[in-house]
This record gives sequence, structure tokens and C-alpha cells, in this order.
Amino acid sequence: MRHPLLTAESGLDIFVKHENHNPTGSFKIRGGLNLVGRLSPAERRGVISASTGNHGQSMALACQREGVPCTIVTPVGNNPDKNAAMRAYGATVLEFGRDFDEARERVEQLQAEQGLRYVHSANEPLLIAGVATLALEMFEEQPDIDVVLVPIGGGSSACGCSIVRTGLGSRAEVIGVQAEGSSAFARSWRSGTRVVGDRAATFAEGMATRVTFDLTFEILRRELDDVVTLTELELAEGVRLALRTTHNLAEGAGAAPLAAATKLRDRLAGRKVACVMSGGNIDTATLSRVLGMRSSEEPGAAAQPET
Repeated sequence: MRHPLLTAESGLDIFVKHENHNPTGSFKIRGGLNLVGRLSPAERRGVISASTGNHGQSMALACQREGVPCTIVTPVGNNPDKNAAMRAYGATVLEFGRDFDEARERVEQLQAEQGLRYVHSANEPLLIAGVATLALEMFEEQPDIDVVLVPIGGGSSACGCSIVRTGLGSRAEVIGVQAEGSSAFARSWRSGTRVVGDRAATFAEGMATRVTFDLTFEILRRELDDVVTLTELELAEGVRLALRTTHNLAEGAGAAPLAAATKLRDRLAGRKVACVMSGGNIDTATLSRVLGMRSSEEPGAAAQPET
């Protein structure tokens, strides 16, 4: 969609891909439906995965539709709204560990003990293929896109955009967006050496990752054109910008491409820009802080990794 207020305020020719309008409020549902729909009879005895929200909701809903038992492990103290949503879709939700990586390690242990199908949040070709349909829709409707801005956490959506761009022979530039406080991917991509962050210091859960993942990093190492990082203040302004000019509620990661577009305003002038609004699952406490803060304030406590 093209939003006149956003165009006027940014001074750019921007189109927004509204993945926040999907079931579960996120692009992740595309990958979950594709992967679960292709499970073998043996795998349908049950799946298990680690998540802090959007990936877990996609797996839970997809499994509910296919009649497959689903277990999601989240960090202790995870967003209660997202845990409630996963349970509402029929998943068994277990809390373990201080962050996503400790929850993931627990999943790997349980999978070995129970013989369930472990679904990694990024290293799954069928997840990436499903997510890539968002980019196919975008390029089919606007084939002359010059630039795609897409948030990067685990990297599946950026992979999907890059693969489709290349497959269609488009010359569009694909730019990833990360939080400065959670920039392991950006630092790894720029240096060519994969790094692990000490913590994920950002309220934008969808980009709060401390590590890179094998499959998505290798794809993006080849395909991605650039990456930009944003401060917490810039991310918070992105949420407000989305609400003010598109009347859409976007989570931190979902609003990040809009914030990045304004940051890169001079570079993007005169080009057709597509921003992927990846999701709208911001919790009320974070939204209240973001909307009520002054421009000199930080939005609040760091989030757990959203994968």
C-alpha cells in the first residue's frame, strides 16, 4: 500500500508491504504453513521449536490447522501476551532459560529425548520458501521497485526478498535493517567473520538476536546488498511514524524499515522504495513507553530474541 501521509512526511516514494495484516500478525505464518503442510507422516507425531513469539505463533497455528501436536519453549519471563496467543492456538508452551539461546538448547535436548520434529527458526529451507511468497507478491504488483528495506533477526524474510529479487531478474537493492544494540548479523556481514553478541539490547524483539544462523547467513552473505543499523530512539520513532502516517500498529522490527528509509532519505531520493512491515505484535507495556517517551529517552528494557 502507498500511504500519502508517509510519502509527504518522508519525501520518498514508499510502498509498505503489510505483513502485520496476516493471521498471527506477522510474516512468519507463511513459513509455518509451508513447512507444517509438508511434514511426513512420521514427523506429524509432533513438532518442537524455540521462540519468543512470532515464529512460535506461526508454528502453533499451522499445527492446529494440520492436527499436529506442537510444543514451543520460550525463555522464562517471556512476553505473556505472546505465550497466551501460542496456547490459544493449541501449543504446549514451556518456559526455560534466560534467553532464546538457552531455550533453544532445551528444545534440542527434548527433541532427542522425545523424537519430535525439531523446527529451527531459521535453518529451514521450507520456512524460507514460504516466507519468500511475500516478496513474490510485492514484485508481481510493483515490478519496478528499486529498493527493498527488510528487518533482520534470524534472516528468513531478508533471504526470501533476496532470493525472489534475484530469481525474477530484478535490479532492486535489498537492504537489511538491524538494531544497534543487537547487531551480530550486521557486524558479521560487514566483516565476513561471524560474531556472537553478548546480549540483545533492543526493545525490537523481531531483531533481538545475538547470533547468526548457518543457512540464512550464507544466503545473505551472497545476496544482500547492504545493512543499516538503528538506535533505540530511531526504532521508537519508526513505531510512532507507522502509527502517525499509516495508522498501523507495528512492532519495533515491523517499523524498522520505515525508520531506516527516513535515515537513508538522501540516498533513496527519487527511487521507488518498498518497506516490509513484518509484524504488529508489540505488547501494550512497550507501546505505552514508546508513545509516551520524549525524544531524548530510551524506550525501555532490552527484549528477548524474537525468532
